[in-house]
Amino acid sequence: MDSQSALVQQIAYLKKEKNAVILVHSYQKPEVQDIGDYVGDSLGLCIEASKTDADRIIFCGVHFMAESAKILNPDKIVVLPDANAGCPMASMADAEGLGKLKSENPGVLVVCYVNSTAEVKAESDICCTSSNAVAVVNSLPKDKRIIFVPDKYLGGYVCEQTGRDMILWPGYCPTHQKILPEYIMEKKRAYPRAVVLAHPECSKETIQLADVVGSTGYMFSYCSESEKQQFIIATENGLLYRLKKFNPGKEFIPASDLAVCPNMKLTTLRSVCRALDRMEPEIDLDPELIRKSYDPIARMLEVTA
Repeated sequence: MDSQSALVQQIAYLKKEKNAVILVHSYQKPEVQDIGDYVGDSLGLCIEASKTDADRIIFCGVHFMAESAKILNPDKIVVLPDANAGCPMASMADAEGLGKLKSENPGVLVVCYVNSTAEVKAESDICCTSSNAVAVVNSLPKDKRIIFVPDKYLGGYVCEQTGRDMILWPGYCPTHQKILPEYIMEKKRAYPRAVVLAHPECSKETIQLADVVGSTGYMFSYCSESEKQQFIIATENGLLYRLKKFNPGKEFIPASDLAVCPNMKLTTLRSVCRALDRMEPEIDLDPELIRKSYDPIARMLEVTA
């Protein structure tokens, strides 16, 4: 038995012993995706975290995702296998700055992308994911101006789709920003029959070249149900593994080989095994912060339901 197979067996044993569930984002390494009890996008992971019966949650993603799981499950142990797995976009927004922006715009509503810290969520009225951002914004009173934090590209896309008056926080995903329009044009010339799918974290110029715009969960569903055979995928390249795994007869082309999130790739089978064994590094949040940040996530889930 090779070392990887041994780790997979040990993970299965520890997961059962600790009554743990393993939640895995679609951008994770292939071997990590393969051990997940649930693999999906941020919305799907939030939903799974909200209804799990497990005593412990091993979250294979980045820090804000594990924080969200803890907010939804304050009495459970939530572990992020690699403590260094942060999110640059989430780090671009801070609660103090958001509070100042709110004070300068009285009566404004704050829509917070889940790619944010618990402190920023606590300053918000409702959360959203890339799957439900349009629905969340459409659910809000029409006479209210909106602050959208922290992703200016997702916010800009939602603004165009809804026609709402929005103040966009100037954050962005460095990985999606690397998917340049010229890369899309190059791939379209090479694969003229391919459908182009782009994540709304991409720039406006890149999104305008896409045939389909949506979250990783939507991309997965679309490609699985489509009769087309070729797809150019403009998001983090970890999704291609799952697309190929469940659609072996179709061809998936990365829009850019540069679209790799280094933070998402920090999690390994060894770190998952260690996390299960030691139950660390554990996500620890102040109870008052959990209370304040819970409602925006709960409101989002109500809209999605």
